[in-house]
Amino acid sequence: MELRKAKRSEATIKMALQGPSGSGKTYSSLLIANGLLSDWRKIAIVDTENHSAHLYSHLGNYNVLSLEKPFSPERYIEAISMCENAGMEVIIIDSISHEWEGQGGILDIHGNMVGNSFTNWSKVTPRHNAFVQKILHSPSHIIGTIRTKQDYVISEKNGKHVPEKVGLKGITRDGLDYEFTIVFDLDVKHHATASKDRTGLFMDKPQFMINNYTGKKIMNWCNPGENKDEIIHQINTAKSVDELRKIYLAYPLYQKELEERFLYRKNELTANTKIEEHGANSSQSL
Repeated sequence: MELRKAKRSEATIKMALQGPSGSGKTYSSLLIANGLLSDWRKIAIVDTENHSAHLYSHLGNYNVLSLEKPFSPERYIEAISMCENAGMEVIIIDSISHEWEGQGGILDIHGNMVGNSFTNWSKVTPRHNAFVQKILHSPSHIIGTIRTKQDYVISEKNGKHVPEKVGLKGITRDGLDYEFTIVFDLDVKHHATASKDRTGLFMDKPQFMINNYTGKKIMNWCNPGENKDEIIHQINTAKSVDELRKIYLAYPLYQKELEERFLYRKNELTANTKIEEHGANSSQSL
C-alpha cells in the first residue's frame, strides 16, 4: 500500500450518451472523441448498430470494429481488448444497450436458463459486472451510447389505475449510469444536458449542441496544465469572435490565466471586422 496525493493528470474519461433513436448519439460521440484526441487514426467504434458507424466516415479516418450477435458481455470485452491492443486511445461502444437486451445479451441469456430465475441472476450478474469493470479499467477513453425508451409508472386517478409517463429510461441494467464520470442525455433535436457530471463542467448548465470543443473541455479537465501552448495557438489562430468564445468556454481552467490573450485577440478580430465592413460600405457607395 502507498499513500499519495490525489492527482487527476492523465485520467481517462468514461462517459455515456443516452437518447432515443435519431438523437445523434453516434455523431456526437465522434465529435467528442475528436475533441479528446485530434488523431482520428487512434479512435475506434465498436459498432453493434448494423454498420451505422460508417455513415460518418466523412469526419475522419477513424476505425470501426463491427460486432455481430450474439451480444454477450464476453464478446464486448474481447472487442474492447482488440481496440486496446491496436493502440486505440478513444473507444466508442455503440451501443451498450445490446449487451443488456440484444440477442445473446444478458436478458436473453437469463431468459434461456433453466431453473430458479432468482438463482440464475447470481450466475449472469458477474458476467455483466466483468463487462462494466472492463470499461472502467481500460487505459483508453471510453464513450458508450445507450438507447432509451419511454418509461411508465402505474398511478391512481379517480379511483382507476392508469399508466403515466415519467421520462426516458436507458436500456441497460439499472444503475449503470452511476459508473460513468459524465452522462449526457440527448433529445430528438440533438440537444444535450448532463444528468450526471463529476467534472462540474456541464452540470446544471443550459442544454447545448455537442461539438468537438465539448471533448476538448473534457480533455482539459483530464490533463490540467498540459495544453497551454495548444490553447494559445488556438487563440492566436481564431478566425472569428464566435470561434474565440468557444475556445474560451472549452478551457475554464485557463480563462483567468489567459484572459489578456483572449481580450487582445478579441480586439484584433473586432477591429478587422470593422475594417472589412467599412471597406464594403465604401465599395457600395462607389
